[in-house]
Amino acid sequence: MFLFKGQEAHSRSLSKAISWRILGSVDTFLLSWLFTGSPKAAGAIATTEVLTKMVLYYFHERAWSSIGWGMNSKKDEQPTVAEIIEEGGQ
Repeated sequence: MFLFKGQEAHSRSLSKAISWRILGSVDTFLLSWLFTGSPKAAGAIATTEVLTKMVLYYFHERAWSSIGWGMNSKKDEQPTVAEIIEEGGQ
């Protein structure tokens, strides 16, 4: 896909967005019900925010996956035992 070339597949980002939205929507529904006292109003609020928040999260996640800041680079990692043996134990 043409959007953001990160280390994750787009399907992984989309799956994470969906699972996060389910959790977030349950939270929104429960809080809305608590504040309004109406499950109908809570449902309307939770339903309205589902798609907008899912889309925003997806683009947010893809943007962050294309930023290298704070990511471990290969040179910062400790060598594996196989790499040490291959180099002759140096």
